[in-house]
Amino acid sequence: MAEETAGEILLRCYQALLGAYGPQGWWPGGGPFEVMVGAVLTQNTAWGNVERALENLKAAGVFSPAGLYSLPQEELERLLRPAGTYRVKAARLRALLEYLFHRHGGDPTALSRGNWTTLREELLAVPGIGCETADSILLYAAGRPTFVVDAYTRRLLGRLGLLPAPPSYENIRALFMAHLPPDPNLYGEYHALIVRHGKERCRKARPRCPGCPLAFCCPGESVDRPQPPTHTLPRVHNGPAHPIQ
Repeated sequence: MAEETAGEILLRCYQALLGAYGPQGWWPGGGPFEVMVGAVLTQNTAWGNVERALENLKAAGVFSPAGLYSLPQEELERLLRPAGTYRVKAARLRALLEYLFHRHGGDPTALSRGNWTTLREELLAVPGIGCETADSILLYAAGRPTFVVDAYTRRLLGRLGLLPAPPSYENIRALFMAHLPPDPNLYGEYHALIVRHGKERCRKARPRCPGCPLAFCCPGESVDRPQPPTHTLPRVHNGPAHPIQ
């Protein structure tokens, strides 16, 4: 039997994860604006903390683009306190709102129209918006076909021996986008499944390998050791490189 290509392995992994965990129903949000806010607030914190901050904003009656945009900085910080690093996140959210109003008239649905690669470059220019946050907004809020890469994705590809060289955010993203159909639903579900798998089985310190749905392509005997890069990709130019958020 011929050796499988990276694309074939990625598709088989998606099918195996979907069969094991079922649809994940991401993003857990109430519309494009909530996804945008959540993408900023979830940086370096658990989603439960984000939910508490979102509840604060809604209870205060300010959860709208105009409501948050007109909110004094100190009050925004107070309401965001449950999300952690609330001063930093308030500043980043304020910067995102400045972009939304100055570029799109405060309309979150505007990100679902026009050239999405240009929109990605604009988002990456917003202070505090890195690749992961920008791609999360475009994918889950605007339905654009861009893949989200996070620590779970890096860990999984490393253990499967599929990390590109160099293993930058953009090259990992390009690996998925080069071998999968440009389908936002597929990308969103795949990312959610990788996160689920990373939390339940492919853990950082003590992976649960017996019965793993990806055992067919994972060298289990070396699962705790970093895997060498096996796929070199050409440099992509979809936007400037930013550190993963």
